[in-house]
Amino acid sequence: MKREAYFDNAKWILMFLVVFGHVIQPYKDQHSIYSVLYQWVYTFHMPAFIIVSGYFAQATMSKAYVGKLFKKLLLPYLSFQAIYTIYYALIGKSGWWKPPFEPQWALWFLVSLFCWHIMLYWYRRLPKHVAIFISIQIGVLVGYMSGIDHSFSLSRTFVFFPFFLIGHWIGSDELNWLRETRTKVLALGIMLSVALAIIFGPTYETEWFFGSKSYVTLGMPEWGGLMRFGSYIVSILMAFSVLSWIPTKTYTWTKYGAYTLYVYLLHGFVVQVIREHDLISVYSPFDLVYLATFSLLLMGLFVSRPVVSFVSPIIQWSSIGWKVRKYPAKVHSGSSS
Repeated sequence: MKREAYFDNAKWILMFLVVFGHVIQPYKDQHSIYSVLYQWVYTFHMPAFIIVSGYFAQATMSKAYVGKLFKKLLLPYLSFQAIYTIYYALIGKSGWWKPPFEPQWALWFLVSLFCWHIMLYWYRRLPKHVAIFISIQIGVLVGYMSGIDHSFSLSRTFVFFPFFLIGHWIGSDELNWLRETRTKVLALGIMLSVALAIIFGPTYETEWFFGSKSYVTLGMPEWGGLMRFGSYIVSILMAFSVLSWIPTKTYTWTKYGAYTLYVYLLHGFVVQVIREHDLISVYSPFDLVYLATFSLLLMGLFVSRPVVSFVSPIIQWSSIGWKVRKYPAKVHSGSSS
């Protein structure tokens, strides 16, 4: 499959924001700039990443494709669910034990991504706008059901599915529109407006963008649906605004966009031990530079050749056993990898 530099750039940049958001989370109450940046990033980073994931999804239920998804997503999930459970116990993390059907921390994405691929087959039978409307309606309604929560990542699966569906139906016309100058100017206005709204607007809980909690838990049992619908609007506008500014050229770091799953699955080992034992302290807003640099170094470590080669057997499964993923020397637009 030919790779496009734009999508590898998008995956790498968005993964940096995922890691950076997790790194600064413990300090968001210490300085206002941390809180503003944390809330701003969470309005779009996962929706945008899910949109990109949906772009490459195939609406098929063939035995071969489902089997491939199982090996690519569920086998790594089961492996890392066990590994993280043991690791959390070793570092003394409270609430370390979780059954296999309740994903540890960031592992929910693997379960939801598998489900989105399966759901896509059925939603593809509907007209585009009808399918997206129904998926948003379901995402709003599940917030009223307290029984749909972290188990099997059900809440996030339904809440974030509209972004996956939107990404799947993006075509060349939409991509060209995103890259137009007037679109980028509009995108800047949207991103700035959301930042100003966070700074000067009413206080709101970032958990509204997590998609994992019921409206009762979030303190709005009656009007939570309206809040979630508003969150959808903000996230869609922000996700496409950020995607419009993703560069299309090939850079030295572009090739690492093919390895974001490694970063996603591994960065939790470092982030969680730092949180558990308060290994990093911040003293001023200027420490953001230090935390951003630390996040980049962490990502660089997890896409390095030694780490990729070592961890590949439990991330890249094959039907006849384990296989070590080949680490390409270069990935560029229009080339095979």
